Amino acid sequence: MFGPDSNAVHPNPAVPSVCFIKNTITRPNIFVGDYTYYDDPVDSEHFEDHVTHHYAFLGDKLIIGKFCAIARGVTFIMNGANHRMCSATTYPFNIMGGGWEKSTPRLEDLPYKGNTVLGNDVWVGEHVTFLPGARVGDGAIIGAGAVVAGNIPAYAVAVGNPCRVVKMRFDDATIRRLLELRWWDWPAEKIFQNLEALVSGDLTKLLRL
Repeated sequence: MFGPDSNAVHPNPAVPSVCFIKNTITRPNIFVGDYTYYDDPVDSEHFEDHVTHHYAFLGDKLIIGKFCAIARGVTFIMNGANHRMCSATTYPFNIMGGGWEKSTPRLEDLPYKGNTVLGNDVWVGEHVTFLPGARVGDGAIIGAGAVVAGNIPAYAVAVGNPCRVVKMRFDDATIRRLLELRWWDWPAEKIFQNLEALVSGDLTKLLRL
Protein backbone atom coordinates (compact mmCIF):
# COMPACT_ATOMS: atom_id res chain seq x y z
CA MET A 1 0.00 0.00 0.00
CA PHE A 2 1.09 3.55 -0.75
CA GLY A 3 -1.33 5.34 1.56
CA PRO A 4 -5.07 5.28 2.25
CA ASP A 5 -7.69 4.55 -0.38
CA SER A 6 -8.65 7.91 -1.89
CA ASN A 7 -12.08 6.47 -2.71
CA ALA A 8 -12.89 5.62 0.91
CA VAL A 9 -15.41 7.76 2.78
CA HIS A 10 -13.55 7.30 6.08
CA PRO A 11 -9.90 6.47 5.26
CA ASN A 12 -9.04 5.46 8.82
CA PRO A 13 -11.74 3.56 10.76
CA ALA A 14 -10.03 4.60 13.98
CA VAL A 15 -10.77 8.26 13.17
CA PRO A 16 -14.43 8.33 12.06
CA SER A 17 -14.61 12.12 12.28
CA VAL A 18 -12.41 12.42 9.18
CA CYS A 19 -14.15 12.02 5.84
CA PHE A 20 -12.74 12.27 2.32
CA ILE A 21 -15.18 14.82 0.91
CA LYS A 22 -15.17 13.88 -2.77
CA ASN A 23 -16.72 10.50 -1.96
CA THR A 24 -19.83 12.11 -0.42
CA ILE A 25 -20.58 14.77 -3.04
CA THR A 26 -23.89 14.57 -4.92
CA ARG A 27 -24.17 18.06 -6.44
CA PRO A 28 -22.81 18.46 -9.98
CA ASN A 29 -21.50 21.96 -9.24
CA ILE A 30 -19.17 20.94 -6.40
CA PHE A 31 -15.71 19.59 -7.31
CA VAL A 32 -13.29 18.27 -4.68
CA GLY A 33 -9.86 16.72 -5.19
CA ASP A 34 -8.43 13.49 -3.80
CA TYR A 35 -7.55 13.24 -0.10
CA THR A 36 -9.25 16.50 0.86
CA TYR A 37 -11.08 15.89 4.12
CA TYR A 38 -13.73 17.39 6.36
CA ASP A 39 -13.28 16.77 10.09
CA ASP A 40 -16.45 16.80 12.17
CA PRO A 41 -17.04 14.48 15.14
CA VAL A 42 -20.81 14.88 14.82
CA ASP A 43 -21.53 14.54 11.11
CA SER A 44 -18.53 14.35 8.82
CA GLU A 45 -20.36 12.79 5.87
CA HIS A 46 -22.62 15.74 5.05
CA PHE A 47 -20.16 18.39 3.92
CA GLU A 48 -22.67 19.60 1.32
CA ASP A 49 -24.91 20.87 4.13
CA HIS A 50 -22.25 23.53 4.70
CA VAL A 51 -22.55 24.86 1.14
CA THR A 52 -25.51 27.21 1.17
CA HIS A 53 -27.56 29.09 -1.47
CA HIS A 54 -26.03 26.98 -4.22
CA TYR A 55 -28.54 26.98 -7.07
CA ALA A 56 -27.80 25.23 -10.35
CA PHE A 57 -29.43 27.94 -12.50
CA LEU A 58 -26.81 30.45 -11.36
CA GLY A 59 -23.98 28.24 -12.61
CA ASP A 60 -21.44 29.02 -9.90
CA LYS A 61 -19.14 26.24 -8.75
CA LEU A 62 -17.37 25.35 -5.54
CA ILE A 63 -13.95 24.01 -6.48
CA ILE A 64 -11.60 22.57 -3.85
CA GLY A 65 -8.21 21.07 -4.66
CA LYS A 66 -6.39 18.03 -3.33
CA PHE A 67 -5.03 17.42 0.18
CA CYS A 68 -7.03 20.19 1.86
CA ALA A 69 -7.79 19.95 5.58
CA ILE A 70 -11.15 21.49 6.48
CA ALA A 71 -12.28 21.74 10.10
CA ARG A 72 -15.83 21.55 11.41
CA GLY A 73 -18.25 24.44 11.22
CA VAL A 74 -17.09 25.71 7.83
CA THR A 75 -19.66 27.53 5.67
CA PHE A 76 -19.46 28.26 1.97
CA ILE A 77 -22.02 30.93 1.04
CA MET A 78 -22.61 30.85 -2.70
CA ASN A 79 -23.98 33.47 -5.08
CA GLY A 80 -27.61 32.51 -4.53
CA ALA A 81 -27.47 34.33 -1.18
CA ASN A 82 -27.08 37.70 -2.90
CA HIS A 83 -29.99 40.16 -3.05
CA ARG A 84 -30.68 42.87 -5.60
CA MET A 85 -28.95 46.06 -4.42
CA CYS A 86 -29.78 48.49 -7.24
CA SER A 87 -33.39 49.01 -6.10
CA ALA A 88 -34.92 50.91 -3.18
CA THR A 89 -35.19 47.70 -1.13
CA THR A 90 -33.10 44.55 -0.91
CA TYR A 91 -36.07 42.47 0.32
CA PRO A 92 -36.64 39.33 -1.83
CA PHE A 93 -40.42 39.69 -2.34
CA ASN A 94 -40.44 37.12 -5.14
CA ILE A 95 -39.55 34.10 -2.98
CA MET A 96 -42.50 34.68 -0.62
CA GLY A 97 -45.22 33.86 -3.14
CA GLY A 98 -48.76 35.22 -2.99
CA GLY A 99 -48.37 37.10 -6.25
CA TRP A 100 -45.08 38.71 -5.30
CA GLU A 101 -43.40 36.48 -7.89
CA LYS A 102 -43.93 39.29 -10.38
CA SER A 103 -40.97 41.07 -8.75
CA THR A 104 -38.51 38.28 -9.58
CA PRO A 105 -35.18 39.97 -10.43
CA ARG A 106 -33.28 39.37 -13.61
CA LEU A 107 -30.03 37.49 -13.10
CA GLU A 108 -28.08 40.49 -14.35
CA ASP A 109 -29.57 42.57 -11.51
CA LEU A 110 -28.07 40.31 -8.86
CA PRO A 111 -24.46 40.60 -7.61
CA TYR A 112 -22.45 37.71 -9.01
CA LYS A 113 -18.94 36.98 -7.77
CA GLY A 114 -18.20 33.83 -9.79
CA ASN A 115 -16.83 30.51 -8.55
CA THR A 116 -15.49 29.93 -5.05
CA VAL A 117 -12.10 28.23 -5.30
CA LEU A 118 -9.72 26.70 -2.77
CA GLY A 119 -6.38 25.52 -4.10
CA ASN A 120 -4.45 22.44 -3.04
CA ASP A 121 -3.03 21.77 0.43
CA VAL A 122 -5.16 24.48 2.06
CA TRP A 123 -5.75 24.25 5.83
CA VAL A 124 -9.06 25.75 7.00
CA GLY A 125 -9.66 26.25 10.72
CA GLU A 126 -12.94 25.79 12.59
CA HIS A 127 -15.98 27.94 11.79
CA VAL A 128 -14.54 29.73 8.77
CA THR A 129 -17.02 31.40 6.40
CA PHE A 130 -16.29 31.80 2.71
CA LEU A 131 -18.29 34.47 0.88
CA PRO A 132 -19.28 34.16 -2.80
CA GLY A 133 -16.32 34.28 -5.17
CA ALA A 134 -13.62 33.81 -2.51
CA ARG A 135 -10.38 32.39 -3.86
CA VAL A 136 -7.61 30.83 -1.77
CA GLY A 137 -4.23 29.87 -3.20
CA ASP A 138 -2.31 26.62 -2.78
CA GLY A 139 -0.74 26.01 0.61
CA ALA A 140 -2.60 28.81 2.39
CA ILE A 141 -3.78 28.64 6.01
CA ILE A 142 -7.10 30.22 7.04
CA GLY A 143 -7.40 30.80 10.78
CA ALA A 144 -10.43 29.75 12.83
CA GLY A 145 -13.44 32.05 12.66
CA ALA A 146 -12.24 33.96 9.60
CA VAL A 147 -14.63 35.44 7.05
CA VAL A 148 -13.03 35.15 3.63
CA ALA A 149 -13.87 37.38 0.67
CA GLY A 150 -11.68 38.17 -2.31
CA ASN A 151 -8.30 36.55 -2.89
CA ILE A 152 -5.85 34.97 -0.43
CA PRO A 153 -2.47 34.28 -2.08
CA ALA A 154 -0.67 30.94 -2.11
CA TYR A 155 1.15 30.02 1.10
CA ALA A 156 -0.31 32.94 3.03
CA VAL A 157 -1.52 32.79 6.63
CA ALA A 158 -4.78 34.74 6.85
CA VAL A 159 -7.09 35.41 9.81
CA GLY A 160 -9.93 37.59 11.02
CA ASN A 161 -13.10 39.30 9.82
CA PRO A 162 -12.53 40.56 7.26
CA CYS A 163 -9.87 37.95 6.57
CA ARG A 164 -6.44 39.47 6.04
CA VAL A 165 -2.97 38.13 5.42
CA VAL A 166 -0.80 38.33 8.52
CA LYS A 167 2.27 36.63 7.10
CA MET A 168 3.60 34.43 4.34
CA ARG A 169 4.68 30.92 5.23
CA PHE A 170 7.88 31.06 3.15
CA ASP A 171 9.96 33.50 1.12
CA ASP A 172 9.04 34.27 -2.49
CA ALA A 173 11.64 31.96 -4.03
CA THR A 174 10.53 28.99 -1.92
CA ILE A 175 6.86 29.63 -2.75
CA ARG A 176 7.66 29.74 -6.48
CA ARG A 177 9.53 26.44 -6.21
CA LEU A 178 6.71 24.77 -4.27
CA LEU A 179 4.17 25.92 -6.85
CA GLU A 180 6.39 24.50 -9.59
CA LEU A 181 6.83 21.24 -7.69
CA ARG A 182 3.06 20.63 -7.33
CA TRP A 183 3.66 17.64 -5.07
CA TRP A 184 -0.11 17.12 -4.71
CA ASP A 185 -0.19 15.95 -8.33
CA TRP A 186 2.40 13.23 -7.76
CA PRO A 187 1.22 9.62 -7.97
CA ALA A 188 0.50 7.93 -4.64
CA GLU A 189 3.70 5.87 -4.78
CA LYS A 190 5.91 8.95 -5.21
CA ILE A 191 4.17 10.73 -2.33
CA PHE A 192 4.65 7.64 -0.15
CA GLN A 193 8.34 7.47 -1.02
CA ASN A 194 8.86 11.15 -0.18
CA LEU A 195 6.72 11.49 2.94
CA GLU A 196 9.74 12.29 5.11
CA ALA A 197 10.66 15.22 2.87
CA LEU A 198 7.05 16.43 2.67
CA VAL A 199 6.62 16.64 6.45
CA SER A 200 10.14 17.78 7.33
CA GLY A 201 10.80 21.24 8.70
CA ASP A 202 13.87 21.24 6.46
CA LEU A 203 12.39 22.25 3.09
CA THR A 204 15.66 21.58 1.28
CA LYS A 205 14.84 17.86 1.46
CA LEU A 206 11.78 18.49 -0.69
CA LEU A 207 13.01 21.30 -2.89
CA ARG A 208 15.99 19.35 -4.16
CA LEU A 209 13.84 16.49 -5.48
